[in-house]
Amino acid sequence: MRIRIVGAGAMGRGIAQWAAAGGHTVELCDVRPEAVTAAVDFVRSMLERAVQKGRMPAGDMAAALDRLVPLDDPWAPGPEVGLAIEAVREDLDTKAEVFGKLEEALPDSAVFATNTSSLSVTRIGASLRDPGRLAGLHFFNPVPLMRIVEVVPGAATRPGIPQVLTELVESCGHRAVTVADTPGFLVNHAGRGLVTEALALLEESVADPAGIDRIARDVLGLRMGPFELMDLTGLDVTAAVIDSIWQGFRHEDRLRPSYLTPNRVTAGLHGRKTGQGWFAYGPEAPAAAPEPPVTGDADRPVFVADGAYAQDAVALRAALTAAGVTAGIGPAPTEGALVMVPVWGTTVAAAVASAGLPADRTFGVDPLAPAGRRRVLAVTPASDPAAARDARAVLARAADGEDAWPVSVVRDTAGSVAQRLLVSVVSVAASIAERSLAVPADIDLAVTTGLGYPAGPLAWGDRIGAARMLELQRSLHATTGDDRYRPTRWLTERAQLGLPLTAPGTSPADCA
Repeated sequence: MRIRIVGAGAMGRGIAQWAAAGGHTVELCDVRPEAVTAAVDFVRSMLERAVQKGRMPAGDMAAALDRLVPLDDPWAPGPEVGLAIEAVREDLDTKAEVFGKLEEALPDSAVFATNTSSLSVTRIGASLRDPGRLAGLHFFNPVPLMRIVEVVPGAATRPGIPQVLTELVESCGHRAVTVADTPGFLVNHAGRGLVTEALALLEESVADPAGIDRIARDVLGLRMGPFELMDLTGLDVTAAVIDSIWQGFRHEDRLRPSYLTPNRVTAGLHGRKTGQGWFAYGPEAPAAAPEPPVTGDADRPVFVADGAYAQDAVALRAALTAAGVTAGIGPAPTEGALVMVPVWGTTVAAAVASAGLPADRTFGVDPLAPAGRRRVLAVTPASDPAAARDARAVLARAADGEDAWPVSVVRDTAGSVAQRLLVSVVSVAASIAERSLAVPADIDLAVTTGLGYPAGPLAWGDRIGAARMLELQRSLHATTGDDRYRPTRWLTERAQLGLPLTAPGTSPADCA
């Protein structure tokens, strides 16, 4: 296929490299001829690097460069062009002007695609004489490495066009997911679950940014913590996306922004690109503060109280016993023993009140943590600091031959840190599925490929179990009264019917 790409910036040149390497003839153009020259030089350098690293034969590089055609005039007639991809700045009027001129230059048979990341495909298409020829083709930066593309049909897009674009994407080695034309499309929408909940945890002083990031990495297995991620992306960009999606979905509680971000954006605390965000960067930046050392009495006896799930208490006691801790279990704690409660969507304070536990020496333990690489201890305002230090030392103990566990200490909150992050990620994905914005398989594929999560959010929920995830949502909702935690219909139905979260399920159309 002959493809014309309008816009030779970071996205345009990346798409050009990807398409030319995939076997297509690419006309690369821009209103600034010097941008085209720079883009071609950049593509050549990237392909040469691929050859040097053994990822591409030299002959394939030469063929790809032969297929890359610099074009002086973006609006030159192109009778052989089958697809035009717009990759200009995120402005509705600018994009409409580009496609208006392309309508005059290219044949009626040419398909139009916009690489918009935030604008409505339908609104862009509305400016065309034939809006049915336009769809979204949302790439991620850097295009050759981010092997996922969102295919976004607008309200007027002709039915066959998404399939044509899907086949093109997959023929060039990337994966395509079809997404409804809604705010944030799929990847940016799904990604709000992690960062909005992390900001909510920070608002409540549950832990500081470094502490939340450690738990996100070590307990949930994320490559980057949410605050590291915001610094990498840029808080100005992240905050704008959060606000846009929240407003687009009519102030949906699950997507609610934080009051913390506007002042930080105004102050220029954007992250890596400004040298200071949630963390400091650059040669003059101080080293990250280490975790405080473990100083308590690791031999202090422990009583494990029942949590919401009996198996959590049994598992915690077994882990402590394997590490040589004297750990009892039963209806009442022994005199002087530390009390540890596995919390699932509830608070330590509630356990103290309901079971008459000693407030000064009762602590929460997240049941998710023993499956990871870090344990998490929750303290209340009534906790005795010395007892808390002892509890941390006890949790740090490991079985013979194993390294000691790192232990995070957080403020008591319903569900603790990891549970709240996980339930938000799963809930936002379940909300996307129940609105039929994307099918479950595409949701999980897009999130794992585009965001690098260790599992797709729906498959991740299935690892925990739909019934247990539903109990977590219900507990968080009941404890906090916040509608951001209200159970999703998708999760509720599947828990009640014994279906996995990844199952599309039967629809009325299947029965017609």
